[in-house]
Amino acid sequence: MIYPYKNIPIYYETFGKGSAIVLLHGFLESSNMWKPLIPQLSKNNFVITIDFPGHGKSGVISEIHSMELMAEVVHELMQQLEISSATFIGHSMGGYVALAFTEMFEEKIEKLVLLNSTPAADSEERKENRNRALKVIDQNPQAYISMAIGNLFAETSREKYSVEIEILKREAYSFPVEGIKAAIKGMRNRKDRTEVLKNFNKEKYLVLAEEDPILPILEAKQLAEHCDCAVKIIEGGHMSMIENKSAIMDYMHFIE
Repeated sequence: MIYPYKNIPIYYETFGKGSAIVLLHGFLESSNMWKPLIPQLSKNNFVITIDFPGHGKSGVISEIHSMELMAEVVHELMQQLEISSATFIGHSMGGYVALAFTEMFEEKIEKLVLLNSTPAADSEERKENRNRALKVIDQNPQAYISMAIGNLFAETSREKYSVEIEILKREAYSFPVEGIKAAIKGMRNRKDRTEVLKNFNKEKYLVLAEEDPILPILEAKQLAEHCDCAVKIIEGGHMSMIENKSAIMDYMHFIE
């Protein structure tokens, strides 16, 4: 289904009935990443998936897709669907958006689940990496997408999940380059929301992976402790929905 946000098409889907769950995908992903979870979550819940601007089947809104802008896109969809509150599950960039949403519309979140994500802002080194990525994309977008997606997986699992990696790459190749760049700029510029997470006083969970090449496990555990989050540590890399699907599905059953 499509709804227009400022005349830009935003793609979303809904499943099931009951309490609302909003699923927010990560960078270079789309709502397709949640398909394995939908049958389980939609048994007793009303599940909403959305393609962020410039990803999947959604259009590009602006030169920079800030976390606040994407949170506003989600908020407007909730209003259209007449949803007053929901559990939010965000993977990586989706977690950044969920935290922006928490800061902007805290009363509309029932539970918050950050999957392979962090409340911290980019380090200076990470920001420099984002700036370099913007230059590489201009020169060779396919090479950047191929490298970026491969680097999300633990080194030990890249060969095992080579088919899944190729599927992710093929889908991301179809995303508009301006949309990819807009998301990179939004992530680079995002603010630190550690205190937002700490001050959120409802149920909150951080799901971390031992071999995550993007989020160092020790640093993530310290942040979780500081923010009084329940923590689940599983095997695998940054793409837990693929690398350790069974553990994620078991854990989602616990928190839904």
